[in-house]
Amino acid sequence: MTDTRKSQCLKAIRHQILSLALPPGSDLDEAKLGAEFGMSRTPLREVLQKLAGEGFVDITQNKGAKVVSMDMAVMRSFFQTAPLIYANIARLACENRSLSQLTALKTSQQQFKNATRTYDPAQAAMHNHQFHQIIGDMSQNCYLIPSLQRMLIDHTRLSQTFYRPASPAESALVRQACEQHDQMIAAIENRHAEVAVDLTLQHWALSQDRMERFVRPDPLPVELASPKETANAI
Repeated sequence: MTDTRKSQCLKAIRHQILSLALPPGSDLDEAKLGAEFGMSRTPLREVLQKLAGEGFVDITQNKGAKVVSMDMAVMRSFFQTAPLIYANIARLACENRSLSQLTALKTSQQQFKNATRTYDPAQAAMHNHQFHQIIGDMSQNCYLIPSLQRMLIDHTRLSQTFYRPASPAESALVRQACEQHDQMIAAIENRHAEVAVDLTLQHWALSQDRMERFVRPDPLPVELASPKETANAI
């Protein structure tokens, strides 16, 4: 029963972090989590240690566990590194993919399409996460896969805004992302590595601006006063 509860707890916390139900940098209350999942302190801490190993959580001695942050340094590394990892993963996926993985990728893509058609941004982001995770598994690279898994945590959190289009133009970008997924599947299936890499970089560029808005603050609604008006200001 404890192992089942640990698995349920792991899955639930991962989902809450990826969907932003648990915001970046937020504290994880061990007492609250233990009551929610019916777990004692020891198995709960094992769950948190596993989440820390996966990159979902930071644990600091005497301060407890926090959801991994998305501060400026992290985001700078993310935007610098993501296209490199995605491109190399795509190339290796073409070389090493299996038929069962291709089937799983096509299933994931159908779920992703359904989520975008029903305007469910959280589910679209989660299925996009799964889609790219499967491509990562196809690469069979023990160095790149852990980097991809860590990067996908932030990508999935950032992409919530991409899958919540606010205009017809942004809705068109989401439809284009779906089409690119289909084209990436075809390239991987046919082992066209250069095509897969090119599509992957196009796919990254498509959503990059929208994802950057997630961490770029909106301008403050301040009306600048004239020098005459501010001459006697305290």
